[in-house]
Amino acid sequence: MKIALAPDGAELAWAEEGTGQSLLLIAGEATAMDGWGPTAAALAQHFSVIRFDHGGIGGSSDGDAGRYTTRLLAADAVAVLQAANVDSAHVYGHSMGGRVAQWLAIDHLKSVRALILAATSGGTLGGAEPARDAMEALLSGDMSRLEPLFFAPEWAEDHPEAVLTFFNSRASAWAKARHFRASRDHDAWSRLGSIESPTLILHGTDDALKPMPNAVQLHRHIRCSTLVKVPGAGHGLHLDRPETIPWIRQFIAAKAAL
Repeated sequence: MKIALAPDGAELAWAEEGTGQSLLLIAGEATAMDGWGPTAAALAQHFSVIRFDHGGIGGSSDGDAGRYTTRLLAADAVAVLQAANVDSAHVYGHSMGGRVAQWLAIDHLKSVRALILAATSGGTLGGAEPARDAMEALLSGDMSRLEPLFFAPEWAEDHPEAVLTFFNSRASAWAKARHFRASRDHDAWSRLGSIESPTLILHGTDDALKPMPNAVQLHRHIRCSTLVKVPGAGHGLHLDRPETIPWIRQFIAAKAAL
């Protein structure tokens, strides 16, 4: 594990594996870099994969409470790229990580080559709301209630360690509350049209936490975007749908290879 310094001086834990073009993975709300599990390992067979822990999560320090916004968390991602001596990378963000990735592509456009957004939206306002029972499950933090919203039961049964790692990231209540607020307050709808990076939007048709209309709206707002609707997938399609990995490779090869 390596350390990058955020703009406020907070320590950001990060790691790199694989060779090839750089691919930055940005995790979701209160989820550590280890939560990418088998997906990171599979992608590292084709890319130089860079992962990091958001402030207050995993091996990263808390930092300034005022910096817990998706836009400022994007500046943390830039600090990680700089620590890795990478000027630009393909960027893959899941859920809140996708919201952070949007700001990365908007504010630091030269840093982002291809953009992959999974199970995310441009903001709470103007987006489709989650089902009430899904939001109650999210707020409960109960893994037994959350697991069916994220993963197909057969995948979860076959990958118990990946499921446990995903749902048990080290995070204080203080950090979790700020991550929740950062994700809830995200609003990039009016700026998405400025994204120039070719963008692949991956979204599950059965995502109760971020219903499909969010992905349709993203596709409408981001000019250079391709929307792939994944039949039957929930919120954790970045893990339990390994078929998305060759799709990402093909998209990058076709749209953003040097």
